[in-house]
Amino acid sequence: MKPNVAFFDFACCEGCQLDALNLNEQQLVDLLGAVNIVEFREVKTGKAKHYDIAFIEGSITRETDIPRIEDIRARSDLVVALGACACIGGVNCLKNLTPLDDAMRTVYGDAASDYDTAAARPIDRVIAVDAYVPGCPINTEEFLRTVTSLLLGVVPRLPNYPVCVECKMAGNICVYERGGTCVGPIIRAGCGAICVTAGRHCWGCRGVVDDPNENAQRDILLGAGLSVDEAVERFNIYLACREESS
Repeated sequence: MKPNVAFFDFACCEGCQLDALNLNEQQLVDLLGAVNIVEFREVKTGKAKHYDIAFIEGSITRETDIPRIEDIRARSDLVVALGACACIGGVNCLKNLTPLDDAMRTVYGDAASDYDTAAARPIDRVIAVDAYVPGCPINTEEFLRTVTSLLLGVVPRLPNYPVCVECKMAGNICVYERGGTCVGPIIRAGCGAICVTAGRHCWGCRGVVDDPNENAQRDILLGAGLSVDEAVERFNIYLACREESS
């Protein structure tokens, strides 16, 4: 029998789930031939009792989310964090940098007390996670490679070298040499340096490499003319949960 696969979302834009289906015709046929998608709110109705693989997009931002995600974990053989929000907390963690009551009043005004919220966090702070597909949004080809690996019984390993390596491979001129700033020297590769190649800079959506030299990165940012607050801001766009937990 084909393995049961499900997709779930918590605090997110659901863009990573859409990118998981951003396949060409042959890729979609191959995927549906290999797995049985039993739950996926974006594309179908229906429920299942057991999942061989559960893909979860989004961070945990409410205490009431916890029983639901724990139930998904209990009924899943493998859980995969899908996208930056699930993997590292993502932009949702920016609210952790402000006292929660202040953040609630800013967003909801007088209705703040009507909403259930808590500090944002990646899903592996609540449940065990078996594999990760980082990015904002995810890379569809990386998603397919992850599915293939898991179906073969292999837990995929993420690259443990920085985006700078892929920038060199793409022939990009360094963002700093163009007069800009970038956190690529400490960010995990695997995206093909897509943002820099498109003329922008690395925002950090794939999270940091193991044992990153963040002090050196801050020095580089400060050396590019940023203030301390501006340098820290470059980290906090996607990495606020890392700062909050350290």
